[in-house]
Amino acid sequence: MNQDKQQKILKIFEADLKSFADSLVKDYSLGGSKRGNIEKKKNNFLIAGLGKEIMVYSALMRSLDSSLGNRIENLALKVAKASGYTVSQGVKGSLSSETTKKIATLLASYKDKKSDKKPVSSDLLLLEEAIENSEGKPKFHNSDYLLAKEENGVLHFSLLELKIGGDLDNKKARSEKRAILEQYAILYSQHKEKIKKGKVKISIFFATAYNKDSLDDGSENWKQGSVRSFFAPDEFLIGKDFWNYICDDENGWDLITLAYKKNSPYIKNALKIVIDSFKD
Repeated sequence: MNQDKQQKILKIFEADLKSFADSLVKDYSLGGSKRGNIEKKKNNFLIAGLGKEIMVYSALMRSLDSSLGNRIENLALKVAKASGYTVSQGVKGSLSSETTKKIATLLASYKDKKSDKKPVSSDLLLLEEAIENSEGKPKFHNSDYLLAKEENGVLHFSLLELKIGGDLDNKKARSEKRAILEQYAILYSQHKEKIKKGKVKISIFFATAYNKDSLDDGSENWKQGSVRSFFAPDEFLIGKDFWNYICDDENGWDLITLAYKKNSPYIKNALKIVIDSFKD
């Protein structure tokens, strides 16, 4: 990884984690917008009965997990931009009822025990066929990440659905795949002539910020069966693979973990301030 990009990413982590820590202290200070979330825990006798320290920890850690996840999502967008991607969060084009029906049929086939159909990346060809043979209506669809980068005269689009831990049940996994297939269809409709000429390519991915089953592994050993029921093996960017992709560098994960470790004391100190503020 070149030094310029490395320094940009390190500065992004320093600025964002310091800002997050400052917000944490502010939100849980006296009169802060989230302090009441902890104070209300005393009304839960099941938690309050374990002692004030446990009460504070349980409420604070639950909120931290959610808010830190949101911050990491935004931080990853900045890292992608620093890595040379053009980043947006929506696709605009057209979507037909025939294509929507094709998506529904495809998703149903993944869960039909009789068909024994497994997701494969070539399933996208079925959507392309439906798009080519139907007239769609104008449509805009929000995206978690739409990354674009031109290489050797070909514009590569990557559509990513990011779930920080990726622990989804069947219903949510299905809705995530439906959303990204709709985005793919809309984006394809916008660029189909260039796609036919080999000037544009589109990839779709389900991504997580970490592998909940292994610290340093990527997608291979990720065991979330409900999500694997709807996504093809080459449609995963799990943990290490996600950050390498976002950084556009095979050593991206190493830099990301280093940058987080270096700046995590900002958050540790903020948590200590908040916890101490609840002590008698």
